[in-house]
Amino acid sequence: MKTLLLTLLTGIIFGALDILPMLRMKLDRFAIISAFVFYLIIPFIIYNTDLFGMAWWLKGGVITLLLALPVIILVAKDGMSAAMPILAMSVILGTLIGVVGKYVTKLL
Repeated sequence: MKTLLLTLLTGIIFGALDILPMLRMKLDRFAIISAFVFYLIIPFIIYNTDLFGMAWWLKGGVITLLLALPVIILVAKDGMSAAMPILAMSVILGTLIGVVGKYVTKLL
């Protein structure tokens, strides 16, 4: 139960970090909700996936990037200027989620 709550808390924190710039730019509310839900769910996937013995610090960024790729491709049709922030946030936040997961699961 503790692991579930910590994973959910991680998703809420990183979801909030991702949507803060979106709120300031006053983007579409569905885009904001979609981004929040993505980062709410992604820790569950990162923490419970083993990628062929990949380094623990690299796993989060790779998984998040792979799962965000369809959205990045869809957004890129309007230009790379919109796709690049999504790409960067996916790699950065995914890696940070993986790092947090490594140390949080050691505490339990």
